[in-house]
Amino acid sequence: MAARRQPNLTVILENVHDPHNIGAVLRSCDSVGIREVFILYTAPDLAHNRIEIGRNASSGARKWLDIHMYHDVEACFKHVKSNYEHIWATHLGEAAVDLYDIDFTGSVALLFGNEHDGVSGESLAHATGNFIIPQMGMVQSLNISVACAVTLYEALRQRRAADMYGAGNLLSASERDALQEAYLERHTRKNYNKFVRPKQP
Repeated sequence: MAARRQPNLTVILENVHDPHNIGAVLRSCDSVGIREVFILYTAPDLAHNRIEIGRNASSGARKWLDIHMYHDVEACFKHVKSNYEHIWATHLGEAAVDLYDIDFTGSVALLFGNEHDGVSGESLAHATGNFIIPQMGMVQSLNISVACAVTLYEALRQRRAADMYGAGNLLSASERDALQEAYLERHTRKNYNKFVRPKQP
């Protein structure tokens, strides 16, 4: 598992209210080899000290991910940009591109907003571009956890074709060893990442 982690692929969730949706996203992230996830809460009703991520919703995936929680947009994207080159946001803008036209083999962060408001303008200002998931029905959006899963599995498809889960993996031997040690340590701990607290300024 450590050898298949993707150090240049991540997800940012902005103002996603439901911890069950967050848990489902974490499950998908772990499934495609993502190592860390960013949770950004700026809405007034979400400005509390921590969130609880259900074990059942995440199916234990929370244990294997580094989860970074922020209440400040600038601080969050400063962290993201220090590790990832491009930020693609789900947004129904005029310049949005099709999900299947994006190259997911590069350094990519994927930004998802909640189902009611989408991604905020403040966060969109940090995006490389916007993308849409093609749909043929009457509704304009998928559930956040489904949208994330669909997108991540397109990334997985492209990365498998590029052998990024095999010989082309970007992690060095020392990074893989360090991850393995971290996962062995987490394996012995109960309720790891059950509560996620915001990063201090």
